[in-house]
Amino acid sequence: MPVAIITGASKGFGKALAGALAERGWDLVVDARSPDALAKAAEELGTYGTRVVALPGTVTDAWHRSALVAAARELGGLDLLVNNASVLGAEPLVRLEQHSLDGLREALETNVVAPLGLVQEALPLLRESAAGAVVALSSDAAAEAYETWGGYGASKAALDQLTAVLGVEEPGLRVWAVDPGDMRTALYQAAVPLDDDSGRPEPETVVPAFLRLLDERPPSGRYSAPSLLETR
Repeated sequence: MPVAIITGASKGFGKALAGALAERGWDLVVDARSPDALAKAAEELGTYGTRVVALPGTVTDAWHRSALVAAARELGGLDLLVNNASVLGAEPLVRLEQHSLDGLREALETNVVAPLGLVQEALPLLRESAAGAVVALSSDAAAEAYETWGGYGASKAALDQLTAVLGVEEPGLRVWAVDPGDMRTALYQAAVPLDDDSGRPEPETVVPAFLRLLDERPPSGRYSAPSLLETR
């Protein structure tokens, strides 16, 4: 069975993608910072009959990243790494003149440095896979100038660039940065708590775009989930 590591998989998009892959027969290594939420998600994922290893922790911890890759190795290898875990850097979001520099450092550490660290740990296994792939969750804030989204957007822009270069450096893999578009998530609610996001799509509606990437394996690059859904 193929094996995936998905970070930030206790809720939102990470959990939705994990469920879709489990339904397809993938074995999973999942993580999140909340042990209770992760245990509940892992129990639900286990109902599909695949193997699920749940490791609570934070991706900024080098030991934790090593443990995630070691767990995948125990399952037989690694075919897909999804760098989904993210932080905002400020909750709620604020203008750059008010943005805490410590908050920005946290966003860069979690959204940029940790994903690269996990990629570095995972590359030997990914290179051994016949269909190794890396997915980085991007954001339209990485490419557009939205008021108050400067810190988070800067971290995602940096992640996009790392992902683009990785795609060039690792031609044997597929490396995709994907902007999922608007979603109704806890992250967005924390970013803009007074905004009514009831009209935003549920994360489950975006998952088919990511499955299309896995099925069709287009060239490495940056993709928009709404565009992938529109052109089906």
